Amino acid sequence: MQLRLDMSKTGRWLQIRDGDKDALAIYEKHYSCYRYADDRPRFQFIGPGEHIALMTADCQALFVWRMFQSNAGQAGINCAVFRNEGPHLSSSLILEAEAWALDRWGPTRAYTYINPRAIKSQNPGYCFKIAGWQPAGISKKRKLLILEKHLCQAAQLAAKLR
Repeated sequence: MQLRLDMSKTGRWLQIRDGDKDALAIYEKHYSCYRYADDRPRFQFIGPGEHIALMTADCQALFVWRMFQSNAGQAGINCAVFRNEGPHLSSSLILEAEAWALDRWGPTRAYTYINPRAIKSQNPGYCFKIAGWQPAGISKKRKLLILEKHLCQAAQLAAKLR
């Protein structure tokens, strides 16, 4: 089993390292997974910048926060990957992941991109919306839905999760 870091938080998330094989397997099923043109194997899946990678103890959900300089002009922390293959309510997992981000970066804007053409839902980003995220526009280049949440608004809820 890979080294997993439990940062003594309550909830279902455990902090993992980039390159965790179980997390990589989940990431490779996500629609945003980048595939190398030459089909070389991947050993890591999180891009450059500061990050928090989380996986549930049952290895059925993955969440990655990234703090980096966005080329698209977005500011804040980015939910780079969220995939839930388990029985846990996705909106609940998102709220728990927000607590990790608040601990690391403090109150800030969080944002994510949703590709409505790559998912089956009639309401793209529904689980994020249930967790309090709001539409913030459409990306220019790839026409992705941008959702955002100001995590300072989530501070009280995050405290309840601990």
